[in-house]
Amino acid sequence: MASNSLSTNGREEANNIFEGQVHLYKHLFAFFDSLCLKWCVDQSIPNIIHSHGQPMTLHELVSKLQVPTAKISGVHRLMRYLAHIGFFEVVRIQENQEEKEAYALTNSSELLVRGTNHCLSSMVDFVLDPSILTSNHHLGKWIHDDGDQPPFALALGTGIWDFLSKSPTHMTSFNDATASDSQIINLALKDHGVIFEGLESIVDVAGGTGMVAKYISHTFPHLKCIVFDLPQVVENLKGTNNLSYVGGDMFQSIPKADAVLLKWILHDWGDDDCMKILNKCKDAISNNKKRGKIIIIDIVIDDGKQDHPDITQAKLQMDLTVTTYYNGKERTTQEWKKLFTEANCQDYKISPLTGYMSLIEVYP
Repeated sequence: MASNSLSTNGREEANNIFEGQVHLYKHLFAFFDSLCLKWCVDQSIPNIIHSHGQPMTLHELVSKLQVPTAKISGVHRLMRYLAHIGFFEVVRIQENQEEKEAYALTNSSELLVRGTNHCLSSMVDFVLDPSILTSNHHLGKWIHDDGDQPPFALALGTGIWDFLSKSPTHMTSFNDATASDSQIINLALKDHGVIFEGLESIVDVAGGTGMVAKYISHTFPHLKCIVFDLPQVVENLKGTNNLSYVGGDMFQSIPKADAVLLKWILHDWGDDDCMKILNKCKDAISNNKKRGKIIIIDIVIDDGKQDHPDITQAKLQMDLTVTTYYNGKERTTQEWKKLFTEANCQDYKISPLTGYMSLIEVYP
């Protein structure tokens, strides 16, 4: 009687197929990472658990959410998945002399508690807005298009900056998102105050509402800080004794200062536009050639693959994000070097800032 069992080679081939299927499905359905994250933020679950003051049982959570009884199991499955990907921790607590499962915040969900110093919920709101996400479905069209429009423009018929300027709601959401990220940068800068030593003035180019500049001006009261952005961004913002807001176009001119700060700016642009921006920065600091410098806060993709895999994935995801929105790109160490060399900069230094971002000091 013939055997239906697999041979050794056949079994190995089958195992490879099974392993490939798991890997495929894991990434095929990875959109639920974002969808569950959006659900979590929309329902204010991090705030609910935070306000509760201790881990929260499913019964306590659904009571607070006021969901129908039929949906309790749905909340359980959503929370189970969010716990699996690290946004909550399932712990055991004692309640009425009975041990129960409860949900506790993790480092990641702590960053989603609105009203706290380092909340990134605004970033979730903007990135996962349905209008913004639309562009991600046009990568195929973009790759075959011989024009220079990014997927966002192909999807919505206009570039992201024009889109934001015509949609005050989205512009506010964008500014809130960038401001929330700036709070993380401010935390990191506490250990890098030396980069501001010897400076008397600094201009934060495309600085939005000035979250980073506010921190710098408060920490270094002797330092004159200028937030420079489009007129419609800064027109209603008020400064302080050593903080002012100036409207303009960085491709035309940048206010004079000892240093220019570019936080998450150059990754929005291709090399040719970056060259133009760097040349305008050099013009802005030309009066202080001895101490003048350009301070860049941006991603550096590690050529040597020394980053933790999670950090590398986050950087590569951001690379695709700026490609989709702006036709921008994240740069490797060698690509940064090439950019600074072609801009005729004398020297530069790259230092780690956060696990994700780097601090680059460029000396013209």
